[in-house]
Amino acid sequence: MSKTTTDLLYLVTIVTFILALRFLSSPKRARQGNLVGAAGMALAIGVTLAQEGLENYGWIALAMAIGTVIGVVGARSVKMTAMPQMVALFNGVGGGAVALIALAEFHNLTPLPGELAAEESVTILLSAVIGSISFSGSLIAFAKLQELLSGRPIVYPAQQFVNGAVLLVALTLGGLIVAGAEGDALVVALIAAALLFGVLFVLPIGGADMPVVISLLNAFTGIAASAAGFLLHNNILIVAGALVGASGTLLTLMMGRAMNRSIANVLFGAFGSVTGGGGPAAAEDGRSVRSTTPEDLAIMLAYARRVVFVPGYGLAVAQAQHDVRALAEQLEAKGVGVLYGIHPVAGRMPGHMNVLLAEANVPYDQLKEMDEINPELPQTDVVVILGANDVVNPAARSDPGSPIYGMPIIDVDRAGSVVVVKRSLSPGFAGIDNPLFYDPKTSMLFADAKKALEDVGAALKEL
Repeated sequence: MSKTTTDLLYLVTIVTFILALRFLSSPKRARQGNLVGAAGMALAIGVTLAQEGLENYGWIALAMAIGTVIGVVGARSVKMTAMPQMVALFNGVGGGAVALIALAEFHNLTPLPGELAAEESVTILLSAVIGSISFSGSLIAFAKLQELLSGRPIVYPAQQFVNGAVLLVALTLGGLIVAGAEGDALVVALIAAALLFGVLFVLPIGGADMPVVISLLNAFTGIAASAAGFLLHNNILIVAGALVGASGTLLTLMMGRAMNRSIANVLFGAFGSVTGGGGPAAAEDGRSVRSTTPEDLAIMLAYARRVVFVPGYGLAVAQAQHDVRALAEQLEAKGVGVLYGIHPVAGRMPGHMNVLLAEANVPYDQLKEMDEINPELPQTDVVVILGANDVVNPAARSDPGSPIYGMPIIDVDRAGSVVVVKRSLSPGFAGIDNPLFYDPKTSMLFADAKKALEDVGAALKEL
């Protein structure tokens, strides 16, 4: 295949990636965006395999077959509740692949001492370091989300000093490579140091901040892939990596803004230590909560004009997305208006709640982002909170001493009535108490979200 034809087909692929990102920005066209992006990637792979001088087709075919099986089985068998873990894992694999490319190219480009050009050594350094950090960091994020590790910040004395020392070692090894030092062991040591730093980097970050961490590590993988593109002189890898890096960076900044926190605070603040909990009927300091029943909630919803559901990770854990959709259909049949309030960082990855509700075929026009739903809440009769906690905590507005003070929230306490479906009064991932639970207009339905919604639906049928 000629270079002109290759460049033209790569340009087509680049256009498909840009269109895919554009379509993915809207729930209505997200499926189309996935298909366009997949088609572009298939074209990119085909063009790359058609290049002259390519060898070892048998090994390439075997690797592609293994990867295809893993991808298909993973995508079809992983539950929607585990989607954040899968995203973290797949993103980490991309970073690890880039690190291995850096190692292979360092070996191929240095048959004799002093033959590695400065620009090549710099791209090898960036690919190895950033790719390795993304790989190991994503694995730790996966372990936290999968509850193989504690979701709380894991801290120890002199943590920042240790992290700085490990990063300094990695940069020193990288400096030796740029200065012309030879030997595969040097890059192996560099990758090992970067892998260790990735682990230490993510360990002190709490589960509440995992959406931001996943987005940031995704940006890291894109940057590393782009650097590898310069190393391999591959235009499509450069552009695709830059797109991933730029979109991941913008998403990270937007999510930090949504929590009114700097990225430095997210990464180095060890945010998420538990400060207290509570039982199902009473709280500390003598405060009490009002409990309700599925039957009472059914009556409340049946006579409402507008109901807003606010989903959180508890809805995902209970796999209750289809049940909330079924309950909404019952309410709509009775003439009740139904909307869903989506907080930007609800769940464990960007857009987690949107994906979850889309799987249950919730109409797109009923999904309202935080800025859209907040003006509607004063005219809302009942808000039903399904497993959300920190994103509806009014302490973010009223308590300057709260760790989440200043974080934009869904203003559920401004609705007529609030019902919180939750198994207990335990704090969310931020680890702080929620005064909403003790508000006189709030009722608590202590139950698993799926069971609660099924019971409310059954009671609604009897009215």
